[in-house]
Amino acid sequence: MVRSAVILAGGEGKRLRPYTDEIPKALLKVAGRELLYRIMKQLSSAGVENFVIVVNKRFKEKVEEFLKKKGLSARVIPNPHPERENGYSLWLAKDALGDESFAVVMSDHVYEDAFVREALKGEGLILDREGKYINKDEATKVKCENGRIKDIGKGLKTYDGFDTGFFILSRDIFDVAEELLKKKDKLTMSELAKASRLPCTELSGYFWMDVDTPEDVKRARVLIVKSAVKGVGDGFVSRHLNRKFSTRISPYLVEHFTPNQITVFTFLLGMLSALVAYFSPPAGGVLLQLSSMLDGLDGEVARAQMRTTKFGAWLDSVLDRYVDFAFLSALAFHLKPPWDFMPWVFGALFGTLMVSYTTERYKGAYCEDAYAVIRELRYLLGKRDERIFLIMLMTLLGLLRELFVLLALITNVRVLLTIYLVWKRRGNV
Repeated sequence: MVRSAVILAGGEGKRLRPYTDEIPKALLKVAGRELLYRIMKQLSSAGVENFVIVVNKRFKEKVEEFLKKKGLSARVIPNPHPERENGYSLWLAKDALGDESFAVVMSDHVYEDAFVREALKGEGLILDREGKYINKDEATKVKCENGRIKDIGKGLKTYDGFDTGFFILSRDIFDVAEELLKKKDKLTMSELAKASRLPCTELSGYFWMDVDTPEDVKRARVLIVKSAVKGVGDGFVSRHLNRKFSTRISPYLVEHFTPNQITVFTFLLGMLSALVAYFSPPAGGVLLQLSSMLDGLDGEVARAQMRTTKFGAWLDSVLDRYVDFAFLSALAFHLKPPWDFMPWVFGALFGTLMVSYTTERYKGAYCEDAYAVIRELRYLLGKRDERIFLIMLMTLLGLLRELFVLLALITNVRVLLTIYLVWKRRGNV
């Protein structure tokens, strides 16, 4: 298991000016988080404990101040000659590492969490054969032979994949670097990798890219948000409509708002939809659907900013229940149904609340996400996004009584099926 990592941040970031006039590229914020913070947190979550950061000497104090402010621990090594390239930066870290294998990453690269976890299991250069998220013309290509690097460079005509800027190395690399630096003044990681005939480890299909220009900053922001979409638990409407809408808006918010601020905004919009529904159910239904389409924003921003908290998830869940109850209550007051219809109203209200309660209570009881471990739950009708879309359709059609009947049936049948599925999995445990 790799326990140490070297983060190369010794460059000058000329192509990112004016962003990097006063700060190193490593402290540039992308999607609400500094590049250095992002990679250190990802590596820490994957088991890395010791960090060595090689920085441009003029930014050493700023990096140390940043680490202290964020509560991060690392040994910071100044590079007095950033013009000597990143291979030289790595050589400067030779005395800060032990005898075990270590990771080397570029501070100007962004990766999804799954990539980092899998890359740490590899050896040598981590190679991506697909390059789904990068500019292939600008990327560094790699040619492998018998599982090792044969050639590497941006101008290769034939190649097997792309250099991801992520390496798993041994101390032998420093001997090679020292010999090369005796012959030449500058040394890139590409030259060092080729001279060392590093092994090639393929890891394709995951999101990663380097942030080298202002245009890359904008593109990375969008792709980080898209890679931060919740893995399980979304209903049919969220997967095919709501997420397509929210992921186009999140990149504009991720640099300016906190997740909890967005949670409160969508809650207020939902409560407004309930008030409007009392006077005009169709208008209220449309507003409620809009709030549902925006409901994923807080989670997307939280994951992109690395600000996911238990409190934020709890607050979002609690406020959603208020909106659900308020909207259906407003419809009931508008409808003024006779007493013999009230069981359907109460059935819809209780069923709606119990759908969420059963899955949340499962998480509290068993400390795991019901949707992640009970796959059948993902395909049962009645998730919140599906209910709200149904509410919009029925209010637009003026079918309020039929709406309460459908909600009462769909939600309570779903609760019963959930009880059965949990019993099937957990009843004998």
